[in-house]
Amino acid sequence: MEKGFEQIISWQKARRLNTEIYRVTGNSSFGRDFALKDQIRRASISISSNIAEGYGRKTDKEFIYFLNVA
Repeated sequence: MEKGFEQIISWQKARRLNTEIYRVTGNSSFGRDFALKDQIRRASISISSNIAEGYGRKTDKEFIYFLNVA
């Protein structure tokens, strides 16, 4: 079985964080500030996205760069 970025513990934790961020920002106190809600959600998504992006790069150096960005 080939390992993918989905097997990376940090990516799994980032996905759980995404779920929690969406739950928390879905309540009425965030509903009034659409820009803040959107920014927080996009920031949480960028963590898992950067891990996945880095995994797909050709070199370890590039992967490490994306892990640092995440």
